[in-house]
Amino acid sequence: MITWSSLSSDEKKQALARPAMANSQQLKQTVSDIIAKVETSGDEAVLDYTRTFDCPDLQSLILSQENIDALAAQVTPEVAAAIDTAFNNIKQFHEAQSPTDIALTTTPGVDCELRFTALDAVGLYIPGGSAPLPSTVLMLGVPALVAGCENKLLCTPPNKAQLIAPEIAYAARKCGIDKIFLCGGAQAIAAMALGTQTIPQVDKIFGPGNSFVTEAKQQVSQRADGAAIDMPAGPSEVLVLADALADAEFVAADLLSQAEHGPDSQAILVSDDATLIANAKAAVERQLATLSRADIARPAMENARYILAGSIEEAIEVSNAYAPEHLIVQIEDARRYLSKIKYAGSIFLGPWSPESAGDYASGTNHVLPTYGYAKNYSSLGLLDFMRRFTIQELSADGMRNLGPAIMALANAEGLDAHEQAVALRMKKLGFGGNA
Repeated sequence: MITWSSLSSDEKKQALARPAMANSQQLKQTVSDIIAKVETSGDEAVLDYTRTFDCPDLQSLILSQENIDALAAQVTPEVAAAIDTAFNNIKQFHEAQSPTDIALTTTPGVDCELRFTALDAVGLYIPGGSAPLPSTVLMLGVPALVAGCENKLLCTPPNKAQLIAPEIAYAARKCGIDKIFLCGGAQAIAAMALGTQTIPQVDKIFGPGNSFVTEAKQQVSQRADGAAIDMPAGPSEVLVLADALADAEFVAADLLSQAEHGPDSQAILVSDDATLIANAKAAVERQLATLSRADIARPAMENARYILAGSIEEAIEVSNAYAPEHLIVQIEDARRYLSKIKYAGSIFLGPWSPESAGDYASGTNHVLPTYGYAKNYSSLGLLDFMRRFTIQELSADGMRNLGPAIMALANAEGLDAHEQAVALRMKKLGFGGNA
């Protein structure tokens, strides 16, 4: 247990320090080499990498519509109903985010507009690994659907049978995604960013992944011929704020639900009550013994931090300094403290709001800024699948009214051509060239 008030400024920073992300020079070079090979050899390179890492017998990068339908049909009625429920809630929440175009007159005769339009082509990356992630398909696919993105493609590593999890196929079909490609890792990111003979180039790439995927996203986003990305990424994390009235079993379960994502996941408990912390630590040990992924969760919990604050206000200060991806607030009258919370990717208020709700089916998006980026990045939403642009139209009266100010500013900046573009029009309207 760490007593916050006893720490120096440097010790406080160390207590909240995240593990260094894998950004070694070797990783950068390996990913750079993969991208270069995909750029040069296209499908051939992607197939070679996929056969090496995922499926030795893979014959085609394309998952046929016939296979998509056959896989989707294998989903049990119970899981299909759960995906349907999550889909409907996520769709409702993202439809409510639809932006409104703006049109106004700033100066008589000067009309300005702001309009929104969907991105044309988006690439959705769904990791492979030890568990299928239909929830991530929904979190990426639903806003792409609601935004009206015309071209939605999905890349995910194939299994040894040259197929994918039925749940992923079902969720993709719900989201109107009919282009599914069997590849993962940095090679999939490169393929979507640059395009191959089979995989179309996209405008923006979304989705989580390992250190190779994360590095590949960073690299392609820095290329003029690459693709934009959703947000920077690091290991997943949760911070739980709890007081003496919190349920220690609930607190432990919330810490563990984060820890089972991976050994590098971050789990932090901050409380103003030492007894609650002790009870939560004991509950973690009891619950760990029941988990099928205990071998993954245990290393994460060995690096968990249990911080004793002097008050709830101080506990919130700790949370704001950390800026967690997920913030669970298990304190009495939790909503009363909401205005004091500055930084978090997503907030879960009260004892009946586990992170699991947002991860799966409440309606909010589970793609969130990690690694402290909650201080300057937002949770994924509808607008991430859109772009905005402006329009301005000046009438003759608008030019008469605004022209002098434009010319004065252009002259102040020494940009003669800018000034002349207005002066010629002013002259045509009967004003002197130096009006």
